Amino acid sequence: MNYREQQRAMERLETRRRFVRLAGIGTAFAALGGWYLFADDEQTKAAKREQLSDGRPRLPPGQRVINYLKPMGGVAGNPSKSRFRLKVHGEVDNPFEVDFQGLMTMPQRELELDVHCVTGWSRLGARWEGVRLADIAAVARPKPTARYVILEAAHGYTANVGIEHVLDPKALVAHRFEGEPLAGRNGAPVRAVIPSLYFWKSAKWLTGVRFSDRNTSGYWEVRGYHDRGDPWLEERYG
Repeated sequence: MNYREQQRAMERLETRRRFVRLAGIGTAFAALGGWYLFADDEQTKAAKREQLSDGRPRLPPGQRVINYLKPMGGVAGNPSKSRFRLKVHGEVDNPFEVDFQGLMTMPQRELELDVHCVTGWSRLGARWEGVRLADIAAVARPKPTARYVILEAAHGYTANVGIEHVLDPKALVAHRFEGEPLAGRNGAPVRAVIPSLYFWKSAKWLTGVRFSDRNTSGYWEVRGYHDRGDPWLEERYG
């Protein structure tokens, strides 16, 4: 990365940090090049009163509820289903590659999931449809040495996660959102959804799932974001 690219990356990071600081000011504010409207405060208050099965609050600290899915930028990949290929490789006994049609032959799941963005918004109970990452792992058969997964996406984007988050039954390789095919801005034709971590870990325009014996920081992690990104611990920045 040259000096100018480093400067642009730091400016983007500082913009996101300002976004987080502004989140507590009001229900509507300008950030990341546009205006964003939060849901009514009553929805946020109600979500804070709810608990998950493990006793954690449904809404992580510092989050507010919105009623739509923000695209949050990124350099778009190819949305063509006919060109899609997902490479599953690394520390596995059975590496494989699957196209979109092949992905559709795998067991499909429709799950209502909550997702939480590092910038302070949460989208609760949205319907996502796709293939469980755990089912993809079952085909690939990770080796005992595989402790991490690197989610690979268009233009070299990566996000690193612990293998336990990939094996979570709620983690998906998703191709539909709220009953419709993914929109291009949301990662079409396929994206990851890792609801146990901040949403930047849910790589859009997914191209690969690489199992690894070592933790290799991804695109945002090397630019100052927290390596794990647990919303309930507010692991926003490293």
